[in-house]
Amino acid sequence: MIASLPTHLVTEAVSRALAEDLGLAGDVTSQACIPARMEARLAIVSRKPGVMAGLDLAVEAFRQVDPKLAVTLHHGDGARVAPGDTVMVVEGNARAILAGERTALNFTGRMSGVATLTASFVARTAGTNASIVCTRKTTPGLRAFEKHAVLCGGGRNHRFGLYDAVLIKDNHVAVAGGIRQALQAAKKHAGHLVKIEIEVDTLQQLDEVIDEGADVVLLDNMVPEQLREAVKRVKAKRPTLLTEASGGVNLDTVFAIAGTGVDLISVGALTHSAPVLDLGLDIAIGD
Repeated sequence: MIASLPTHLVTEAVSRALAEDLGLAGDVTSQACIPARMEARLAIVSRKPGVMAGLDLAVEAFRQVDPKLAVTLHHGDGARVAPGDTVMVVEGNARAILAGERTALNFTGRMSGVATLTASFVARTAGTNASIVCTRKTTPGLRAFEKHAVLCGGGRNHRFGLYDAVLIKDNHVAVAGGIRQALQAAKKHAGHLVKIEIEVDTLQQLDEVIDEGADVVLLDNMVPEQLREAVKRVKAKRPTLLTEASGGVNLDTVFAIAGTGVDLISVGALTHSAPVLDLGLDIAIGD
């Protein structure tokens, strides 16, 4: 079961999006072409196969333009859809439905695209123990929604921001003076509930991490042979240390990376390069 997005985040994001689209005058096209009291029955339909996400935001868009609109969901977040599947039906004032259309489709199309791409990566790692995780490479202001979409696609979330975990990267190591110095300083600073992860790009650096200790080690831009050796060393000397592979991960390489035995594979493309799932708002007939 995928948890719903926090209501206040959904309400605020949709309100901002509608204000951006409707401005001060509202939908002048519908006002010009459609009688004020005309009723309609329209459906959001999938035009491509995919995994749904962001339906809470679509429903909220129609609710905010007109609380009297009747919205019926045919699928929920995480559901797989085929071309032609009806996702939801909206009934009521035609002007209101059209006013909320683009905001609803923008949110759910974007998020369903992220969920669909995530599901493709997850499918490519079937039979391995590796989990697909996202990164902070998200659309500004939409991180919570895009990370929710990753969950809908069967992936897992990495840290949400700079505030909820320590991730020591190469620049931190360089400024701190080395792997050991960075880890020792982080351990003194971090609270007992804060996880510490550190990035390495050589097996020599990995050995330092194994000796010093951390919660997770990020194995950056290593080829499968290096990853396999890294996992072997970790299991032999510090089996509680989680291994995460990152860099050069795509749908063609992810299975080989997963086969090395790493615990996690982080993929920035899930959120920065996912194509939008093609959805449309059509006249509903017989749904």
